[in-house]
Amino acid sequence: MTVERGAAVKTIILIPARYGSTRYPGKPLAELRLPNGTRKPLIQLTWEAAQAVRGVDGVHVATDDERIARAAQDFGAQVIMTSDACANGTERCADALARAGLSADVVVNLQGDAPLTPPWFIEALIDTMARDPAVQVTTPVLRCDRETHAHFLEDRRAGRVGGTTAVFDRAGNALYFSKEVLPYTDASVRAGDGEVPVFHHVGVYAYRPTALAAYGGWAPGRLEQLEGLEQLRFLENGAPVRCVTVEARGRVFWELNNPEDVARIEKVLEAAQ
Repeated sequence: MTVERGAAVKTIILIPARYGSTRYPGKPLAELRLPNGTRKPLIQLTWEAAQAVRGVDGVHVATDDERIARAAQDFGAQVIMTSDACANGTERCADALARAGLSADVVVNLQGDAPLTPPWFIEALIDTMARDPAVQVTTPVLRCDRETHAHFLEDRRAGRVGGTTAVFDRAGNALYFSKEVLPYTDASVRAGDGEVPVFHHVGVYAYRPTALAAYGGWAPGRLEQLEGLEQLRFLENGAPVRCVTVEARGRVFWELNNPEDVARIEKVLEAAQ
């Protein structure tokens, strides 16, 4: 997808990070092996990915954990300390924005477990919001290739939670997000050679500050609690989320959700050299 640049908007990227992940405690500080044999913590790789995004006015790590804060400061990141009561990354972004007194037209939430996020994914969100001031929340979706789709199905068969999928209407507004592989595909679709009708939801968001403030005033909904997906709070309160279709351009995208994903990401980093 060729992205047309919209009018300039003041944009900041926040990287929410917490230590106490249920599936992978200490995940932001997990070290990944780079092709040159050195190792870097996951949070640093994500921060470096944020630096590659064009048109951004600032990048900050938002955390309530001193260990993460020290590690981030050691590699040169600006850190905003947040409340330990934040239940998810969106709440942490809202809290960080308020505590730091930052002003912006668009706030990007680049979650700390997605170091493979290409810069053009985020740029597409920013440009969509620059072109249409009515859009309050955007998030990227990526049509699954057959390898990624197979990984998703493999994870579910093994009882692991892998990536998140998204279904959306013809205007691009989200209908639902799930940790199940949606829509259902039968054997004929999985064995075919056409496009896979499943879209991987990439865990990045861009918000208007007003949308962030509204989110913090809503109680978690039942679907959000069942799926463990923060973005469902917007849908459960009737707030549209615009899904922006992006293209991989040959890059493999994979989030670090489980310890098993470390090897997958290291393999991608090796192949990118």
